[in-house]
Amino acid sequence: MKPDDLYFAKTHEWVAVDGDVATIGISDFAVKLLTDIVYMSLPTVGKKFSPGEAIGEIESVKAVSDIYAPVQGEVIAINEDLPDNLTLLNDSPYDKAWILKFRMADPAQLKNLLSHAEYQKHCETATH
Repeated sequence: MKPDDLYFAKTHEWVAVDGDVATIGISDFAVKLLTDIVYMSLPTVGKKFSPGEAIGEIESVKAVSDIYAPVQGEVIAINEDLPDNLTLLNDSPYDKAWILKFRMADPAQLKNLLSHAEYQKHCETATH
């Protein structure tokens, strides 16, 4: 996936859309901020989340951070390879390191997210 084709949350999650399915991951920017990621927890399939609700946790040697739902939906798949192979986040944050797939409750919520260009500007000006 190309970042220009994705939606981004200000909390550093990205969203790729295929119909009513949203594939969610964390941005390369977030991975670089965290550095040395050592642990990730993922939700279970079938769990429902609202926008802004924590869907998982990522831990690095520097910090523990929540991963947030960028849109409302139900988890229909998780990347089972990811927790045991966290190097994927560094190697392929927009392809192999997807975190989960949601069946979106309301695709119109995507309008609340940023384009890649808007997200880059956000990252340049935001305090972290």
